Amino acid sequence: MFQKIALIAAVVLPLWNIPLIIRIVKRKSSEDISLYWAFGVWSCLILMLPAGITSSDIVWKTFNIVNIVLFSAVVFTAFVYRKQKKYKR
Repeated sequence: MFQKIALIAAVVLPLWNIPLIIRIVKRKSSEDISLYWAFGVWSCLILMLPAGITSSDIVWKTFNIVNIVLFSAVVFTAFVYRKQKKYKR
């Protein structure tokens, strides 16, 4: 039972990145998000990914895969909307 709860949490936790992406898109700006922070977190996730993929623990593996996909979307969105903002000036 604990494994099932943890697996659900491993999928749900990264889903909280979606409102952040939506907020950036609606405002058409990522100025309030530090790109240093975003790329720092993303780099750490990339470095953890091989351990997650090769792990036999399904919760860890699932969390790593879902988190890297959704946080990559956050980083991409933040970078694109930061870049657009600079070109408009």
